[in-house]
Amino acid sequence: MGTSSVETKLVLASASPRRQALLRQLGLTFSVDPAELDERPLQGETARDYVVRIARAKAALVAARHPGALVLAADTTVVVDETVLGKPKDADEARAMLTRLSGREHQVMSAVALDGAERSALRVETTVRFRPLTAEEIEWYVGTGEPLDKAGAYGIQGMGGSLVLSIDGSYSNVVGLPLAETIGMLKLARFPLPWDVRP
Repeated sequence: MGTSSVETKLVLASASPRRQALLRQLGLTFSVDPAELDERPLQGETARDYVVRIARAKAALVAARHPGALVLAADTTVVVDETVLGKPKDADEARAMLTRLSGREHQVMSAVALDGAERSALRVETTVRFRPLTAEEIEWYVGTGEPLDKAGAYGIQGMGGSLVLSIDGSYSNVVGLPLAETIGMLKLARFPLPWDVRP
């Protein structure tokens, strides 16, 4: 006898279409219930502590609405010179972020949290290097609108991939959800994965 995939419900505490797409690529069935909370960093808080705190808070908030479910939450941010670059508030801020990232390395940090049968969290870091960008390239990219809802003002899975010279670490982490590490957490929580199911 195999394990039934309906025994435990998985809830994604995120409205991110990128995270949803990554989970669907694995064949996972889940519902979506975004967590809305104050995501401003605390005074003196490091970027590493920040992403873990936010991911845990999202998971706990949504878990309270779904008793018995396994809630998956994540937070991803871009860090350069120990400064957190969130989503730009407007085109001017997007230009400033892209100018700052041009021709240099930065870190993409994600934290993934599970709140349900077992509570756990982990942090993943990927180093990304941009090629040098001209003012015209930055203006073009900002004009596409893509940077405006992305941490660090770029999306590696879209047109922003043309800005990236190299990455060291997890690609899916830069998109918004480190898949290998997420699978490991789901296994530890004994959530039935598609390849585990037997008739």
